[in-house]
Amino acid sequence: MLMASDVRPGVTIQYNGGLYTVIDFQHVKPGKGSPFVRIKMKNMLTGSVTEDSYRPEEKFENAMIERKDMQYLYNDGELFYFMDGTTYDQISVNRGEVGDALKFIKENETVKILQHEGKVIGIEPPISVELEVTETEPGVKGDTATGATKPAIVETGAKVFVPLFVKQGEKIKIDTRTGDYLSRA
Repeated sequence: MLMASDVRPGVTIQYNGGLYTVIDFQHVKPGKGSPFVRIKMKNMLTGSVTEDSYRPEEKFENAMIERKDMQYLYNDGELFYFMDGTTYDQISVNRGEVGDALKFIKENETVKILQHEGKVIGIEPPISVELEVTETEPGVKGDTATGATKPAIVETGAKVFVPLFVKQGEKIKIDTRTGDYLSRA
């Protein structure tokens, strides 16, 4: 059990029958009255974000999340298949549970599968990936003074905004958390 005053960002807790990850934490000591803790948390299953205030002595149940490295094999439309590299066990995950987590991930890449009590609750891709630009318009000379960007399609089919100097066929590095262009690969 965790007390509200011990909760920190990144901690996963069970609260009101749901599984939540703490996004932000603030300990408040007002001039009048007793201190309180303001916690902003995200529901890991629905993605909704809630913010509420709690007494510092309130208790939350700590959720045990298992993170396992698995290789993304393929998808057949509705199911995504992953394999454990040590035991060669395969699991399938529904499209709804995957969401947008794999939009920058190619087949045979390693991702982290998040499990709670044996049920897959999420997928963590690597922080950055290198992908080839398959489609983009050529940059116009003279438009580079403002740091302008243009849309590009990468080999996984995802759309990214890249600087004007990036050409079709080049490999670029992308931040999977934000979808932002980082650099040439």
